[in-house]
Amino acid sequence: MLYTKLKSTSKQLAVLIDPDKQNKSSLSLLIELAKNARVDFFFVGGSLLLENSFEETIQAIKANSKIPVIIFPGNNYQLSAKADAILFLSLISGRNPEFLIGQHVVAAPLIKEANIETIPTGYLLIDGGRISTTSYITQTVPIPNDKPDIAVATALAGEMLGMKLIYLEAGSGAVNSVSAEMIKAVKKNISIPLIVGGGIRTAEQAEEICKAGADIIVVGNILEKEPGLLMEISLAVHSNNKVTE
Repeated sequence: MLYTKLKSTSKQLAVLIDPDKQNKSSLSLLIELAKNARVDFFFVGGSLLLENSFEETIQAIKANSKIPVIIFPGNNYQLSAKADAILFLSLISGRNPEFLIGQHVVAAPLIKEANIETIPTGYLLIDGGRISTTSYITQTVPIPNDKPDIAVATALAGEMLGMKLIYLEAGSGAVNSVSAEMIKAVKKNISIPLIVGGGIRTAEQAEEICKAGADIIVVGNILEKEPGLLMEISLAVHSNNKVTE
């Protein structure tokens, strides 16, 4: 099961791909860069997909790479039997029932039929300094970045509800990434893997987030503009395993 790899004690890197923001050429380049950089996972999905390229994107990755593909769904339409797994995201930082359980009820029979490995994930939106697409679409207020106690209590509730992962998300194109203080506090209080994404633009940021306690680092937006940064960020993430292993 892919969850076994996700809960590895090693620091890992995921590349988030928004199908709307990739053409065939840029996707091919990113796949090759990811293979060379030894990226651990591809996350595929987005809060708002307007183009009909979700399935095509997953097929292209699977045809040209052995890196596991995990669906990062923005809604119940983002499903594919060709993916290796799906993060069954519950937006536990918000109070919109549609994204706490509503979308899940619609998607569950389809996921079961597709026989996709399903990983329950507590999803926390953190204020990244600007209104994110996810916040707008879900009509939820993000947790303030300087309120680690709220994030800790929310993450704990997610774990107690049976979530297998906690995901702290500052949002695509965030001005600020999740603070090291918040990451440390959440990691200290949960016993399941911690994913952190949003606003990570440099290798230095990625390393700081790893050292703060993140198990899996997610980068996406910056690679659409500067794909060459992937190798630097990967080295920064994986170099932490020399200390932890």
